[in-house]
Amino acid sequence: MPKSETFIPFSRPSIDQQDIDEVVECLKSGWITTGPRVAKFESALADFFDEKLVLTVSSATAGLHLTLIALDLNPGDEIITCSMTFAATVNTIVHVGCKPVFVDIEESTYNIEVGALERAISERTKAIMPVHFAGLPIDMGPLYATAEKYNLRVIEDAAHAIGAAYDNSLIGSFGDTQVFSFHPNKNITTGEGGCVVLRDQTEYERIQHLLFHGIEKSMTVPQNRYSGQSYDIATPGYKYNMMDIQAALGVHQLPRLPQFIDRREKLAHRYLDKLKNWPEITLPQPALKGHRHAWHLFAPLLVPEAAGMNRNNFISRMHEENIGVGLHYPAVHTFSYYREHPDIESSNLPNTEKVADRIFSLPLHPDLPEDEQDYVITTMRKIFDRY
Repeated sequence: MPKSETFIPFSRPSIDQQDIDEVVECLKSGWITTGPRVAKFESALADFFDEKLVLTVSSATAGLHLTLIALDLNPGDEIITCSMTFAATVNTIVHVGCKPVFVDIEESTYNIEVGALERAISERTKAIMPVHFAGLPIDMGPLYATAEKYNLRVIEDAAHAIGAAYDNSLIGSFGDTQVFSFHPNKNITTGEGGCVVLRDQTEYERIQHLLFHGIEKSMTVPQNRYSGQSYDIATPGYKYNMMDIQAALGVHQLPRLPQFIDRREKLAHRYLDKLKNWPEITLPQPALKGHRHAWHLFAPLLVPEAAGMNRNNFISRMHEENIGVGLHYPAVHTFSYYREHPDIESSNLPNTEKVADRIFSLPLHPDLPEDEQDYVITTMRKIFDRY
């Protein structure tokens, strides 16, 4: 088997000529920061999420931060989350002066163990921040039942999950608050960026004020109409707004999301079929009937005992064959800040640690040709000596 002449990345944004033309038109218009294209994109997202309140932001991290601020939390309040996530999930909890409380994940789904949530709840608990890992929906029914029982808010880190569905309803079309990411490796992209989906008008208005310095005057009308006009800042805010140049991508990416996910789903099921019963890896779990996996990542686990190597060695071997393999993610509680923090408990997370030590992401994106996917599989067969 000859080595691939070109590098096969684990992810690549799907940008077409329509996207490019819209960005060019945006640049020519002279209006490239927050303006009419952001308003158009937010309106399209609101329609997509069944007429919910939507605000675009500079990143999903910004969205999580603003959402937590809007809850009027007090220093030392506790937010329940998981460690099997990108660090931004937990960092934002710390940024608002709260304490992250880690609950272990299910080894089969990589999602928070909903049945263990009650044991983590204390009188200081104010919210639950679960993660729809790789685009596989959490078991939302019992999660929201627990939140309602203890009067807790749910902030869904849905960075991986645009287009995913639970009980035939899109993630974002029900529940409390969801935060989505439009990073280049996500299912749709605006370069960087994200959005917050809300149900509460007061929270919506507060986040709307906070995301652009606390300025209360609308910034979505032509710039020259503001000449000589003043504005008010009732609360000092942040610089978390999305730009029109980003929304120019989003307005054309969003309508193509269904075909993006169809393609991801097809490729994921090809992996599941062609890699089944390999003792060297444990395959990710597909969605159960009635739910839909967004397949942001295809993330198996390496079984070192059967593979005859650890994950770092495996990834190095794949890179030598011109195949990009991602690492999503190191467990947050193993980073030095969280490991050494005296007030953050980071023990008793056996499933999280096992998954974090073994997980890797194979190439998966809508423009991945099947012959390149077959090369990935054949290379793995060679590395594991499965001929």
